Amino acid sequence: MKAVFLDFATMGSGLDVSSMQALLPELELFDVTNDDQIAARIRDAEFVLTNKVRLTGDLLKGSPKLKFIGLTATGTDNVDLIAAQQCGIAVCNIRAYCTQSVAEHVFGCLLNLTHSLDRYNNSVRAGGWQKSADFCLLIHPIRELSAMTLGIVGYGSLGKGVADIGRAFGMEVIVSARPDAASIDAGRVAFDELLRRADVISLHCPLTDATAGLFGAAEFSAMKTDSILINTARGGLVDSSALVAALENGVIAAAVIDVLPQEPPLEGDPLLEYGGPNLCITPHIAWGSNEARQAAIDQLTANILAFTNGEELNRVV
Repeated sequence: MKAVFLDFATMGSGLDVSSMQALLPELELFDVTNDDQIAARIRDAEFVLTNKVRLTGDLLKGSPKLKFIGLTATGTDNVDLIAAQQCGIAVCNIRAYCTQSVAEHVFGCLLNLTHSLDRYNNSVRAGGWQKSADFCLLIHPIRELSAMTLGIVGYGSLGKGVADIGRAFGMEVIVSARPDAASIDAGRVAFDELLRRADVISLHCPLTDATAGLFGAAEFSAMKTDSILINTARGGLVDSSALVAALENGVIAAAVIDVLPQEPPLEGDPLLEYGGPNLCITPHIAWGSNEARQAAIDQLTANILAFTNGEELNRVV
């Protein structure tokens, strides 16, 4: 059974794929597949594995042997699912594989900001502690998480994982209803209320027509001036220019950004030009712990095994 992994390099190094290769002995691992290479590489394949390569309807229809598409991601927007269904191609994603990695990233960055760790490190390296009149150097603010309210937007496995750790730190946790919801379910608060009450807002919702640009100038103005926004979900949820203005002008206190609307940001982004210490920006790595990446490979392997055994596991088509 010919099989190809089109963008294996996106999974990072040091992964064990031996079990997958045992299932698919003819598996070819391509680090990168450019758009003009996709058709040739999948034309005779029965199994196509990918993280982010876009598989259009024309590509699927031009691959008559294709039986299975396996994704190393939860999102399926890079695959034409309607065409896959019409062609009788199974499509599987993976789920809840990086919850711990994302949650730890959220709180690692949050603690860095609330305890001013980077600022204190820089102060020591600049000789500030050495010149201090006291045994300690208390020149940057330090805030305890237990005194803060954590607002969660998007309450799937990732949102729940972050909420659990927040509660362990003693934070009050509130969960937003859908911004366009006609009524508020029990255990949720209105989006507007979350903006007003939360000291920290962490985003874990998908990017849809309803959530695109969810956080812009109006939302930042409604937040507390000492609040922190964290986005490890999708870059398109946040208006980058509006966030820069909010950070520059003290509308909100700080932000943690792991995702941008364009990735990689080949055309730049306003957040990349902002140099203030109240922004922590990382290159879409919240999901990328060694354990999470291996879990992704293992879950993909389980999906392949289930399919070959005539079972349906994590099937979206």
